Amino acid sequence: MKPLTALLVLALALVLARPAAPADAPPTDWVDPATGHRVIRLSGDGGGSSLYFHQNTYTPRGDKLVFDTKAGIVAVDLTKLGKEPVKADLIVPGARAISVAWRTPDVYHRKAGALYATNLETKAERKVVEARGSVVNADETLVVGFENDPEAPAKVKELGLPMLVTADLVDRTEPPGRLRPGGRSLAVVVTDVKTGTARKVHYSTEWLNHLQTSPADPHRVLFCHEGAWHQVDRVWTIRTDGKELRLMHRRTMKYEIAGHEFFGHDGKWVWYDLQTPRSKEFWLAGVNIESGERVRYPIAREHWSVHYNVSRDGKLFAGDGGGPRSVAAPGNGQWIYLFTPQGGELRAERLVDLSKHDYRLEPNVTITPDNRWVVFRSNMHGPTHVYAVEVARSR
Repeated sequence: MKPLTALLVLALALVLARPAAPADAPPTDWVDPATGHRVIRLSGDGGGSSLYFHQNTYTPRGDKLVFDTKAGIVAVDLTKLGKEPVKADLIVPGARAISVAWRTPDVYHRKAGALYATNLETKAERKVVEARGSVVNADETLVVGFENDPEAPAKVKELGLPMLVTADLVDRTEPPGRLRPGGRSLAVVVTDVKTGTARKVHYSTEWLNHLQTSPADPHRVLFCHEGAWHQVDRVWTIRTDGKELRLMHRRTMKYEIAGHEFFGHDGKWVWYDLQTPRSKEFWLAGVNIESGERVRYPIAREHWSVHYNVSRDGKLFAGDGGGPRSVAAPGNGQWIYLFTPQGGELRAERLVDLSKHDYRLEPNVTITPDNRWVVFRSNMHGPTHVYAVEVARSR
């Protein structure tokens, strides 16, 4: 056999011996031709899913990102992102993450009815408390949750709690949608991690949801009154002792909606999607819990997003666009957006083309602590994966 022929045969043998990549495996690293921004796939070929947009997914130092895969909870080293091939380190096999702690490198998850925490650096696991709640406060001393309580209607009446509906702004000629006044009996329960003692601090006869704790204030809780958004006073805060129940946004017109609320990293601001009225005028709105100061950034219809998020330093916002059945349709864009505040406006930049994404899966954008990447999940290539797009345009 001639030397050249032998080399060709050897090369062919090496190619055939190499394990074949799955036929449906999405690309791992590319520049979006529509935007010029680099996109990196963070999840392996088996797929993965990032956390909900208001659940903390980053370590306090900002060096690791946590998300879920079929194998369990994994972490990616952000200090190497874009410089080396992505390696997702399996932290908790067979588990799903609730959130990363705000002050320690612990990821919280549930197992056998109890709340557990696993250290991302040492992988040491500890049982935290047996509590129904899953939302951990800023200093990890309290766990907050909802539970059914048949005494809630009587407690609401006894304590004179609001019904969470702006009655004079509800269109009574329209079907009530998901709102069923008096259809729920719920209590907000706060459990002390050290003692295991649980206290009921608030009651409702309506549907409560989107429970969050402040990243900075261990005793501040944010929650929403769920239902048809144009029928409810949705966004509320309360202290962990049940005091200072406060409505963050009061509706002023019929069909006005406010929702998908989230804390700023300093714990002082609550941000939310505002429409005055629904599907007509769009805003990214914020309220300072301490001072009462309010901000409204106008959002063009094509830039409206299912969810927004804010960077740790408050200098950037991100949005995940909307699908053809969204509240902003027709005319909304299927993109990952970056928003930069400038003189009371938001300068919008497209980062990733999501024209092939099915918005029944919400992308749930977050911004990495160093402001270099926007992380999201997508099915634009078929399976659900976690991606990061670089904020700086690629060369």
